[in-house]
Amino acid sequence: MGDSPMQTSNALKRRIAPRLDPPPQQRRWRIELGKALPALTLFVSVRLTGVIMATLWSIHLGRHPRTVAGLEWDGHWYWHISQYGYGLIVHAKSGHFIWNDLAFFPLFPGLIHAVNTVLPIGPVNVALLIAWTAALAAAWGVYAVGELLHGRRIGILLVALWALLPHAIILTMAYTEPVMTAFAAWGLYAVLTRRWLTAGTLAVLAGLTRPNGLAVAAAVVTGAVVHIWQLRRSGAPTAPRAWVAAAVAPLGWLGYIGWVGLRTHSPFGYFHVQSLWGSRFDFGRFTVHEFKHLIVGHDILAVYATAAIVLGYLLLFVFCVLNRMPLPLLAYCAVLIVMAVGGTHFFSSKPRFLLPAFPLLIPLARHLARSRLRTLVILLSSLAVVSLFYGTYLLTVSHRAL
Repeated sequence: MGDSPMQTSNALKRRIAPRLDPPPQQRRWRIELGKALPALTLFVSVRLTGVIMATLWSIHLGRHPRTVAGLEWDGHWYWHISQYGYGLIVHAKSGHFIWNDLAFFPLFPGLIHAVNTVLPIGPVNVALLIAWTAALAAAWGVYAVGELLHGRRIGILLVALWALLPHAIILTMAYTEPVMTAFAAWGLYAVLTRRWLTAGTLAVLAGLTRPNGLAVAAAVVTGAVVHIWQLRRSGAPTAPRAWVAAAVAPLGWLGYIGWVGLRTHSPFGYFHVQSLWGSRFDFGRFTVHEFKHLIVGHDILAVYATAAIVLGYLLLFVFCVLNRMPLPLLAYCAVLIVMAVGGTHFFSSKPRFLLPAFPLLIPLARHLARSRLRTLVILLSSLAVVSLFYGTYLLTVSHRAL
């Protein structure tokens, strides 16, 4: 006798099912995404609340929310580059500064131009879409690093703390920090898991995104050198991919610096452009002067908050050193701190420059992980209130550069 219809159906399902199963790599990413989902949900909830608050207050002030988030400060420069390419030079009214768009790295405006060509919804909308997507990818990378080092609970808390930083409103603006942090977080994850070619590629992309994207290259080089030294010490064969990653990692940053040098007919052309903006490296003298000014004089809330945030980051770096954080993460954070604290001008922007330094929050996340749930809820809720209101103030009320 032949098989019954039900038996035939079950046999057919068994033959088809293996073909419908996703490949192992895809299944692994689904599992990892499922583990990260609580952290990502928390991140989206916090940042969406920030967007709503900033939108409502912008409307109250008679300003278009999309203009505030997409064209304020650096956002306008990225929009202009994406539409017209490089070449805009603006002389400040005071005559002391010359603003040249060569100061802005090319990957973000290039992405805006490319995506707007395929998805013609307007460059400002595209810029915000890219920034928000990158912020979500960055949050996943932040979780992945925290979970890899200390477990899932630390990963979730690390994302929560990063989402609630006072300047986290930047993550929902048409700025490069979300894109750079996404490359950085996954680049650091690749270094820690010894995926060297991936790490080198992400370092190149980070170096094309922002000046302090060089920090990712520093992390890759440090991780590769430590790994190669450990292999030699144990007598194991060397790792060619680590050598390649270390060699490739700085090429994005160096490539743009070199291109600006060719365009300005000077090997130091990029640094000259930055100096015309008032940005130079003075080993922290300007930062010290600003702190002295706040002690003997007075200024607005944003400047005092900036000083407190910078001091907080410096203290957290000390804690990370004492806790023996992996050297690649320390190298990454050290470069970010040196570039932020050691540079002149734009003092109120220094917390933004430090926004990608999420590994510095790991000691706080580990400490909070030992707290009771009630204490944790109260602390994070209080931090959320302060962060969301302060972010709205920065974006819609304060006139200091973000």
